[in-house]
Amino acid sequence: MKRRRPGSHKTKSNEQKLDQPSHIRSRKFIMSHHGCCSRFKCWTLLLMMMPLMAISRMQSLNSQPPFNFTWPAKKAADMEGDLILGGLMMIHERQDDITCGPVMPQGGIQALETMLFTIDQINPNLSSTAGFTIGAHILDDCDKDTYGLEQAVAFIKGSISNIDDTNYKCIDGTVPDVRNKVISGVVGASSSVTSIQVANLLRLFKIPQVSFFSSSPELSNKQRFEYFTRTIPSDHHQVMAIVQMIRFLKWSYISILYEESTYGIKAFEELEVLLAKNNICIAVKERLVKDSGVAGEAAYNGIVHKLNSKPKAKGVIIFGSDQEVSGVMRAVRRNNLTANFNWIGSDGWAGRLLVSEGNEPEVEGTLAFLPQAHPVRGFDNYFLSLTPQNNKRNPWFIEFWENHFQCRYPSSSPTPYNQDWDRTCTGQEQLTPEGTEFEGQLQYVSDAVMAFANAFKDMHQTVCHGRRGLCKDMVPIDGSELLKYLRRVEFTGLSGDRFQFDEYGDGPARYDLIHFKQVSPGRYRWQRIGEYHSGQLKLDTNEELRFRGDQATPPESICSHPCNASQAKKYVEGEGCCWTCVECVLYQIRNPDDETQCFACPLGTLPNVERSQCLTIPEVYLRPDSGWAIGAMSFSAVGIALTFTVLGVFLRHNDTPVVRASGRELSYVLLSGILLCYMVSFLFVLRPTDVVCGVQQTAIGLCFSVVYAALFTKTNRIARIFRGGKKSAGRPGLISPKSQLAICGGLVAIQGLILLALLWVSPSVAKHVHPTREDNLLVCSSFTDASYMMAFAYPILLILLCTVYAVVTRKIPAAFNESKYIGFTMYTTCVIWLAFVPIYFSTASHLPLRITSMSVTISLSATVTLACLFSPKLYIIIFHPERNVRQALTMPTTKLSFRNKKNSNNQSSNNGTNKTESAKGLSTSSAVQNQLSPTSQQIQSQLPQTENDQEENEGDLTVKMMSTTGTITVSRIQLKD
Repeated sequence: MKRRRPGSHKTKSNEQKLDQPSHIRSRKFIMSHHGCCSRFKCWTLLLMMMPLMAISRMQSLNSQPPFNFTWPAKKAADMEGDLILGGLMMIHERQDDITCGPVMPQGGIQALETMLFTIDQINPNLSSTAGFTIGAHILDDCDKDTYGLEQAVAFIKGSISNIDDTNYKCIDGTVPDVRNKVISGVVGASSSVTSIQVANLLRLFKIPQVSFFSSSPELSNKQRFEYFTRTIPSDHHQVMAIVQMIRFLKWSYISILYEESTYGIKAFEELEVLLAKNNICIAVKERLVKDSGVAGEAAYNGIVHKLNSKPKAKGVIIFGSDQEVSGVMRAVRRNNLTANFNWIGSDGWAGRLLVSEGNEPEVEGTLAFLPQAHPVRGFDNYFLSLTPQNNKRNPWFIEFWENHFQCRYPSSSPTPYNQDWDRTCTGQEQLTPEGTEFEGQLQYVSDAVMAFANAFKDMHQTVCHGRRGLCKDMVPIDGSELLKYLRRVEFTGLSGDRFQFDEYGDGPARYDLIHFKQVSPGRYRWQRIGEYHSGQLKLDTNEELRFRGDQATPPESICSHPCNASQAKKYVEGEGCCWTCVECVLYQIRNPDDETQCFACPLGTLPNVERSQCLTIPEVYLRPDSGWAIGAMSFSAVGIALTFTVLGVFLRHNDTPVVRASGRELSYVLLSGILLCYMVSFLFVLRPTDVVCGVQQTAIGLCFSVVYAALFTKTNRIARIFRGGKKSAGRPGLISPKSQLAICGGLVAIQGLILLALLWVSPSVAKHVHPTREDNLLVCSSFTDASYMMAFAYPILLILLCTVYAVVTRKIPAAFNESKYIGFTMYTTCVIWLAFVPIYFSTASHLPLRITSMSVTISLSATVTLACLFSPKLYIIIFHPERNVRQALTMPTTKLSFRNKKNSNNQSSNNGTNKTESAKGLSTSSAVQNQLSPTSQQIQSQLPQTENDQEENEGDLTVKMMSTTGTITVSRIQLKD
């Protein structure tokens, strides 16, 4: 149902109405509604208003003013128009002992005049284009939420039906003419706490509200405050700007003062979260009394002393209003603590004379944020031209005039603050730019009015279809429809700035960074030095920061300086930013995951110079360019060259008696093993990997097995031949070349099986070892323990057996002189290995030396074998080639054949013949022996000749005998059974 226009009711008796008590009148006024206000809404309103009225009544009873006149005198600034905007301004300061304090020149009177001035600028255009004008009905809330709510009831009277005809009549029986203004929207309130109370009331009656100074983040919740909008940005953005400023100043330990209101509490809650995310600690957090009254000097002194109890927290954020912050500054001056604090201010007190005037040294150096605003064009001249005579629409202007000029205006109403002024105002005083300090954020008041004006205009064009004047669909205005147009407005205000609401119904997040500094000796001023826009803090390069004492660098607000990388933090109990630094011991750094603990660098790493991190120690292994490696490789290279030389000589003289007599097959096997021994040294200079270590483990045991298996086969054959010759005239078994190769291969195969089992059970792998804390050796695991000795166990057994056979065959005839060289080889090898074993186990802390000693030992063993066994043969082949031929016989040789056991059965049919030949052979041998006396004959048994004949006449023995007369007799004996 549409609302009726005011003044459409019949007149009733005012006398009957006034005879009733005031609370009954109020109840009946609210209950007698029509159309747009249901009984449920009115009962809700009544229940909500009753405790507030009770509080207001208790406050008025408790305060006993020392004057005998009504204070405050309820007044309203009215301006006629077709659509009326309500205004709720902070005309007077908040006072504890009485309802309203002294008049507020900037945030009160100037804000009111800005609203009226903006309407004056808008109406001519609206009247000419749309055919309607805007009026105003402005009230005072005295910066109190309860009093402001009581005043705001006037805004809903036009939305409630006027007094019922049956209940209210005049004495003459007529219906009283009660005209209540229908408020289309409300501009205000100033403080967030008042706006919250008023928004809850206006929401019930769907009256849109646009605040100009209420910045609490709580008001952005549109589920609770559906009809609330504001031209000023939310404090959420201001909090982020403050945190960025603290980070710019490099403060990590600060205190916070916040007023006990929605404005202060909500801002503090967001500050706490953001500061914690940025690792900034709060030293002291204290509330400033606001909603519960006005704090006295003792309360402010206590707050200042608490701040001073944390002397390292020099930075202090104050989120409050100018009246409370002014009390803090006075307490700082009283306690002589001016130099102990530096302030970060909020828009509730930044730039206000109430704070800075008289407290300049205390406020000096303050950095604060104000929502970015520019002067309302033309307002300065308008305001300076006002006088009590030409400004009758503002009922509080005379109070402002008296306060500004400190005089009593003739016939002015008495106030608690003009009683003691003896001087009388002449009315001819003039406001001057020098003597008048303008509020810097009046743009937001003007933008609030402009937002309503544009919403009215847009709604008129849509609803009234361009017809001039208000159509019936806009009388009265539907608040829910108006809110839609209001949120969508976009315009250029009187300040020249482009304006539109964001998605939360808040103004653009733009802030000016202002700085209170001394511009000349004894002269202080708030100056703009930067801005916060789009989430970024930008400082003007032309402006410099000046803190207390003309200091350009900001003071420190740090509890403890960061510890060095080599130090751990020991926190002070109950403090998150206070600690002592404890030095970590050698080889430790601070734990990167826990800064309160020291962390020992892992083995193989050392702290860097700054001791901020653990750096890997460069790997150390036997590199090819090291002295140890060069020496070992050089020795092995010479050995390899000699081995290939011997091999080349043997291959060149492969069919000569010396080569054939030395057992060509085993000689080549022996040379191959010697070559492997030399080549193992080159494996030791490769960077250890699992593959390299496995190859080393296999090659070391295998090369020795090849060498000593061949030597063992040789010594075993010689021993068996001569041991068998003593027992019988039969030929020993398995002494042929093929048999010898098979025996040698079998011995090597045993080592191969041992190595495969060792690789399966305990493979050698590359690993890092650290003999000392500063070493990082990369070696094969077998070098760090005695596991290599397992690979040497079998070769050592072969060495011992070869040595035993060398001892056994030491007394064989000189014709078999190779056993003598084998014996010398084995004796030398045993000495070398007896020396190597203690060296190996005593060099555990010097792995390069251990590896080098093993390499040299292997190469040295190969060299001894090469020198002792092959140098006599090379000597004959190279220097005495005449001895490397088969000598001719000087006399006929009688060949006697002795049947071999293995051939006796096959040749049984020739027994007679063989016996005859045997007899002849024995007879000849006896004859030869008888011709040579023991002293005159010399038996020269030449092994090369003997071995050579072995292949053609297996088992034959050629003996050359020379008498003292020089006669040479040669006999060849075929060894058979």
